[in-house]
Amino acid sequence: MRRIVQVSLFLLLSFSVFHWLSSEAAKTPKPIWSQWRGPNRDGLVNGPAWPDRLSDKSVTQLWRVPLAESYSGPIVSEDAVFVTETKDKSTEVVRALDRVTGKELWKAEWPGAITVPFFAKSRGDWMRATPAYDGKSLFVAGMRDVLVSLNAKTGKEQWRVDFVKQFGSPLPEFGFVSSPLVDGDAVYVQAANATVKLHKTTGQVLWRALQNPEGIMTAGAFSSPTIAEVAGKRQLLVQTREKLAGVDLATGAVLWSQAVASFRGMNILTPVVIGDTIFTSSYQNKSWLFRIGKEAEQFTVKELWNNTAQGYMSTPVVIGGYAYMHLANQRFACIDLQTGERAWTSKPFGKYWSLVAQRDRILALDEQGKLLLIKANPKEFELLDELQVSDDETWGHLAVCGDELFVRELRALAVYRWRTPIVTAEKK
Repeated sequence: MRRIVQVSLFLLLSFSVFHWLSSEAAKTPKPIWSQWRGPNRDGLVNGPAWPDRLSDKSVTQLWRVPLAESYSGPIVSEDAVFVTETKDKSTEVVRALDRVTGKELWKAEWPGAITVPFFAKSRGDWMRATPAYDGKSLFVAGMRDVLVSLNAKTGKEQWRVDFVKQFGSPLPEFGFVSSPLVDGDAVYVQAANATVKLHKTTGQVLWRALQNPEGIMTAGAFSSPTIAEVAGKRQLLVQTREKLAGVDLATGAVLWSQAVASFRGMNILTPVVIGDTIFTSSYQNKSWLFRIGKEAEQFTVKELWNNTAQGYMSTPVVIGGYAYMHLANQRFACIDLQTGERAWTSKPFGKYWSLVAQRDRILALDEQGKLLLIKANPKEFELLDELQVSDDETWGHLAVCGDELFVRELRALAVYRWRTPIVTAEKK
């Protein structure tokens, strides 16, 4: 009888512990991917250590949904994945897909299309900017310089701003490329041939700054803004077609600016902030590190160094004082941010990488559908593993949420679970 009581108590305790652990796990929010380059807009993620290898056994496809073309990166909430499409070269579509199954939850669409210049035709005429999600709303950039706010639960349109109509600004030659940034009650974006702050609830334009000259090489913008505290002041950091600038968040006043040379105004990278310094690079030019200071209430800009590394479209990740960047010549490089010297340069790969990093590991999604796992090693290029995950192009930015990988193929969205393979001892 005593034995039966002991077993019963053990089972009851085990069940209670299991129930408690399950309840605690249910309370833990799933990691999300809320905007361009991830939760902090820097390509860096937290969480459990990543596996050391990629293989068919460790990377398992959960689901895949065919879509029309888009270069927008996926946005991931706790329950849904948001994607954009350009359908039949005439209609822009936003879909919410169930995060677990891929089943469509809602769809919103509107007329919208643009034809990009002939020298960019190989990149297509479809949507490019990655939406932003604030927990309630989704902010989507349409190619015809239109920003739309959607209810993230229902897809219902909450407001829309047509910048061309409102400001009489030119239609951007390459479409609306800059990815929206949500901060507090505001949305910031490069649109209306300038940098714009809007109230996120109403869509009211609060200020318009850094207006660009009107011309194919100067109008519109490619780079997405970011926010950081630099030289003691939290500010909006913007790279226009011609310059890098810091902007007062409240007023739109330009605090400082620095010309950045580029071919055809192709300043594409998002500014990368390291303390009071900012790293950037432009197509067919150079890489630079600028220090932002303040003297007698005036901001100052000082070039600390420049080098010959030519960026293109891939914004680097910074780990341990080194910038890891994919170059216009298709090579991968490690740059010492202290000196500006290249630590190493790899062999050529594809034309574009989207980069996500955790600790000393970097995941790179090549535009050729290949996923690469790289160790952040300033001594040498160290490719740990690679895996072909798509036969289609993959220009959309990779999203990583815990053990889930979200890959936007040109004509589909594929979701994978990434786990450390279980190694069993061989029987003797």
